[in-house]
Amino acid sequence: MEATGETIDFNSSSLKRKRQVRAAKDRAATAGIAIGGISVIIAVMLIFFYLLYEVVPMFRGASMERVASYAVPGGGARTLYLAVEEQAEIGGRVTDAGQVVFFDTRSGEIRKTVELPVPDGITSLAMDEISTRVLAAGLPDGRALIFRHNYRARYLDDGSRVISPVIQYPFGQEPIVVDDQGRGLKNLAVRNGEEALVISAVTDDDRTLLIVLEKEEDFFSGEVTLSRSVAELPHRTVPVLRMLLDPGQRWLFIANERGQLDIFDYRDRASPVQNSRIQLVDGGAQVTSLEFLLGGISLLVGDSTGTVSQWFLVRDSSNQYQLEKIRSFSHDTAPILEIAIEHRRKGFAAIDANGVVGLYNTTAHRDVHDQPLFDVKPAAAAMAPRANALLAQGADGQVHFWKVHNEHPEVSWSALWDEVWYESYDEPKYVWQSSSASNDFEPKFSLMPLAFGTLKAAFYAMLLAAPLAVCGAMYTAFFMSASLRRKVKPIIELMEALPTVILGFLAGLWLAPFVEKNLPGVFSLLLLTPIAILVAGYVWTNLPARIRYRVPEGWYPVLVVPVVIIAAWLSIASSPTVEAWFFDGDMRAWLSNDLGIAFDQRNALVVGLAMGFAVIPTIFSIAEDALFSVPRHLVNGSLALGATPWQTLVRVVLPTASPGIFSGLMIGLGRAVGETMIVLMATGNTPIMDANIFEGMRTLAANIAVEMPESEVGSTHYRILFLAAFVLFLFTFVFNTLAEIVRQRLRVKYGSL
Repeated sequence: MEATGETIDFNSSSLKRKRQVRAAKDRAATAGIAIGGISVIIAVMLIFFYLLYEVVPMFRGASMERVASYAVPGGGARTLYLAVEEQAEIGGRVTDAGQVVFFDTRSGEIRKTVELPVPDGITSLAMDEISTRVLAAGLPDGRALIFRHNYRARYLDDGSRVISPVIQYPFGQEPIVVDDQGRGLKNLAVRNGEEALVISAVTDDDRTLLIVLEKEEDFFSGEVTLSRSVAELPHRTVPVLRMLLDPGQRWLFIANERGQLDIFDYRDRASPVQNSRIQLVDGGAQVTSLEFLLGGISLLVGDSTGTVSQWFLVRDSSNQYQLEKIRSFSHDTAPILEIAIEHRRKGFAAIDANGVVGLYNTTAHRDVHDQPLFDVKPAAAAMAPRANALLAQGADGQVHFWKVHNEHPEVSWSALWDEVWYESYDEPKYVWQSSSASNDFEPKFSLMPLAFGTLKAAFYAMLLAAPLAVCGAMYTAFFMSASLRRKVKPIIELMEALPTVILGFLAGLWLAPFVEKNLPGVFSLLLLTPIAILVAGYVWTNLPARIRYRVPEGWYPVLVVPVVIIAAWLSIASSPTVEAWFFDGDMRAWLSNDLGIAFDQRNALVVGLAMGFAVIPTIFSIAEDALFSVPRHLVNGSLALGATPWQTLVRVVLPTASPGIFSGLMIGLGRAVGETMIVLMATGNTPIMDANIFEGMRTLAANIAVEMPESEVGSTHYRILFLAAFVLFLFTFVFNTLAEIVRQRLRVKYGSL
């Protein structure tokens, strides 16, 4: 080039250096963007696999490993009862000769033998609550001895642990008189409560007695005396197979050899009343075993067909208790002879006549594991308190000790996602209740209420945020003046900087009581504000031109601000009057009493208002950028062809910007779904399934935040919380993937405009 008489050298050393530096910067930017993108993908994948790593162990099956087999410790007397202590190091065996033999579970070596004060032996044995370790021994002279096996642990100087078994007598070593006439007790049931000791017995001549020993404690000495009352139940012609007393000391269950179960209500101690008679088995089958599940609410019935069924009392339409069959477990075709109950979970082990054991969980309705134990009939069995060991004796006089690996039996697809009939409930329900103060608690791990609450909160938030954000973006990008847009857009985007914990705090402590107090005013505001804006717009368009032209074009939203403020003030100010006229002075009571709609102060309406406020900036910012980025020549071309600004917006701008608007909506939905602090603080945080806008909810994210700190690491509760996080992750991943597919299709469809 010689325009000035000089030649420009593009290959000079300085220009070469500039080009090299620019190329290096381009390569560095490309590498940085690539590394950043790959790092994000890797981070997301690591999160996915870590959640999966925590979740997968819940769905692994159980296993059993034989540790030892040996001859029955202590001789050939018949075993009436087996037990295993907490550490599964010592086993206990009660014989019909009146001996309690404690032995090493791994070797069978006898640690201690205790002779009970029963010189004529034991004719029957009954167990109280499994956690109390209290037993009652029926004697040939019509008396019963109450005793308890316990274990004391101490540590030696070298750090080794020594466990010493002991026998205690809560009511003294003198047996309690059950039958005044001295007849032997061939069947027995016992229940020791805070106020009374209850014993039910069947004598040698088939008389059924119910003895209640009321406890009276001396205030000064602390001595406890027993006040005895006796009731005799109707004579029974069919031999009694098993008797059980419930922990609440109200119900007596008596099963006979025909498979019938008689239920007696003995609240009136002097005259128990028969509640009902239930046929437990059909088709000629026989009841072969009957035990209480942990907690004493459910009955487990094993029969001769190899089936174990669960029953518990349910209130009927007349508010009366009826025993209902809830679920059944098919073990095998051989009769179920032994049922060993877990001490801390709603599970049990069933052993059939062929020596095959099955591990089950009632809540999950799950067959966890099946495995042969031995080749003979079982004589007795017991689960360790931690459910990590099983001690069983066969009819051949051999004792077998097994290690059990069964970490998460409470988890199944039905327990997580289907309705479950929980103990003491009238019908199957979706319930989340992960903990309780009771050791007999039945955990309820249904994720349905949490998933429902997540969608409910997101729905009401998007119901408020989506129209306001998208319409606001449309007006700001297309109709608002540039100078006003430069002020409005940063202010709205600044809303996103507000911490959600502050929004949740304000929503829970200020907004929720305000909405409850001014409920008619809030609904009046939602109705009156758009009407007031339309009326104001109509009035403005009919004003003289000399007045209207004084406001610059694109600044009309400023005129709407006082209209909205006045409409809000009128709505809230008139709330007491509207409430007095239409709702007898209390809209909340009117909703509850007249319409039957429950009302909680912290509800979905409050969440919708607060979380909608938090989501609006996200949707607005993305949608406004998408609308404002539509090429100007498309807008000018449409206007030049005679289209009105509104027609241009609807038919040209919106289709072109639809991929961006849709992305904004999906990102806003993801923000609403994953929101934690607002729903945690602005709702009742109750995991219920109710679409009622005046009821609260609990979301997956809020549940994780609330319960993760108190969950035991590695427990079922802990892993289910990770499963909730995994569900939330999959939910957002699937929705974002679908959103990206839709966005790409919209881009292809309208990209040619």
